[in-house]
Amino acid sequence: MADFDIVALGEPLVELNQTHQDQRQYLQGFGGDTSNAVIAAARQGASCAYLTRVGNDAFGQQFLDLWRSEGVDTSGVQVDEQAHTGLYFVQHGPDGHAFSYLRRGSAASLMTPASLDSGLIERARYLHVSGISLAISTSACDTVFAAIERAHAAGAQVSLDSNLRLRLWPVDRARAILRETMRMADLFLPSMDDMQHLTGNDDPERTLDWIRDAGAAGVVVLKLGKEGSIIDDGRRRIPVAALRVDAVDATGAGDCFAGSLLARRCQGDSWEDAVRYANAAAALSTLGYGAVDPLPRKEQVLERLKSLSA
Repeated sequence: MADFDIVALGEPLVELNQTHQDQRQYLQGFGGDTSNAVIAAARQGASCAYLTRVGNDAFGQQFLDLWRSEGVDTSGVQVDEQAHTGLYFVQHGPDGHAFSYLRRGSAASLMTPASLDSGLIERARYLHVSGISLAISTSACDTVFAAIERAHAAGAQVSLDSNLRLRLWPVDRARAILRETMRMADLFLPSMDDMQHLTGNDDPERTLDWIRDAGAAGVVVLKLGKEGSIIDDGRRRIPVAALRVDAVDATGAGDCFAGSLLARRCQGDSWEDAVRYANAAAALSTLGYGAVDPLPRKEQVLERLKSLSA
């Protein structure tokens, strides 16, 4: 029986976010793409659990406290006595935000398929994974593939966010592994920026053609940032406009989109309604600094959508 809407797998990272680009001051927060997504989903009312490893350190304990405070089940989180919890820095400049990571040898990067033995995947409607989890280590990549096999065997659907990070792996390896993974995904969530690196073109229609030619058979939602999203269900392509806001920090906006979309699908929304909601949630998440603190709650998103239709 699926008693969790969403079980996510991945790497949490402590976030140190520069609040003023001309000052060396950093606000400590929390990040990690699938962790952000599962928290966003929980804030939209979904029942969620997380699968990962954290270090036996202060940051690892802070993550456990965070997930529990957000209503995310932590029974699948393992505490590593030797490895550390990873972290990253966000710096802001005229060209947007830039990231610096201290994640090599992190507890999460040491995941193996044995990390999945909690049985949580078998209790999920959706398993959510990402390109980052595929890239951080060979054992983590193996773990993602094992998780997908478990999900499908249990009748769960698989959601994949491309989240391409070329600092983690060469583009040829990324292209090959993401192509293989998208073929197994029931929902693929690529960004246009990621796909430009993988396909060499900047045209959304040709990008969607490439994704289909590569073997993706599930629903594809191509994220276009300020231009919204395009839904490709294999029969038609539907553009969905973005919510216009004066963004402060886009860190984690794509993760908010993913978690919000999955939550609304679990609550019965059509694809178009779910994407419209996720576009709005992602836009609202850019109004504050950090990946987690600005993630909106369901009431905020519904209020904004209501004001647009009034």
